[in-house]
Amino acid sequence: MNKISEAYDHCENLIKHHSKTFYKAFSLLPKDQKKAVWAVYAFCRKVDDLVDEGLRPIEDLQEFESQFESFLDGEFDHNQPMWVALSDVFYHYDMDTQAFKDMIKGQRMDIDEKIYRTVQDLLEYSYHVASTVGLMLLPILAPGKERELREDGIHLGYAMQITNILRDIGEDLERGRLYIPQDLLVKYEYTITDLQSHKNNQAFRQIWEELAQIAESFYEKSFRTMNLYPLYSRTPVKGAALLYRAILKEIRKNQYNVFSQKNYVPRDKKEKIISTIS
Repeated sequence: MNKISEAYDHCENLIKHHSKTFYKAFSLLPKDQKKAVWAVYAFCRKVDDLVDEGLRPIEDLQEFESQFESFLDGEFDHNQPMWVALSDVFYHYDMDTQAFKDMIKGQRMDIDEKIYRTVQDLLEYSYHVASTVGLMLLPILAPGKERELREDGIHLGYAMQITNILRDIGEDLERGRLYIPQDLLVKYEYTITDLQSHKNNQAFRQIWEELAQIAESFYEKSFRTMNLYPLYSRTPVKGAALLYRAILKEIRKNQYNVFSQKNYVPRDKKEKIISTIS
């Protein structure tokens, strides 16, 4: 097995371990596109882990940003599978380098523990950490259609990131992070103390539902141009969107408990969702 194949295998193992939903959806792609998606995922995972798991997140992110700039100049560590695989992707596809830079900028927002005052603030964050992923993937999934699909690709990122936030409220609290916009807390008279006390009352559910409806509206917008994707990628992209959207239903079914359990879509439901995509 050559070095590039080994690098792609490394990237596949990362996504298989860390994101079963994305792995399930994008496993439907043809081999070359599938491998390229794994490599992009490995990049996103790496930058995310530096911030969430690293002991020196500010310095580590700065170092990673420098490594990426060197990578764009053709200089990288050939013993690092992620860079090896990503180099092959950049060689074969017309990648959007700004999207990668914006993703790094988004991770810096988490280090700074930014306060989100409005939904618009939250959407700006969601663009940087989630919509950028869609923009990274567009040249792989729909070459030549990037301009037409850009806006709704951004919308899908908004929807998925808000879904993540609504699922991970308890987990984020433990990390000292709060993504719920402050104006919603004020609107429904729900305090940060209530949140830290895991108060799952009517006010909390109203806040949750308002954000969920925003996510739902962006899912709907993202479906408008889904038919522009080539057949080989349409099912995986739509599948990823529907699988993520289904997380919202699971949270409702579990009485909005996002504090003491991880909400996920069971395997049989995933299979059913994928099988109904046309």
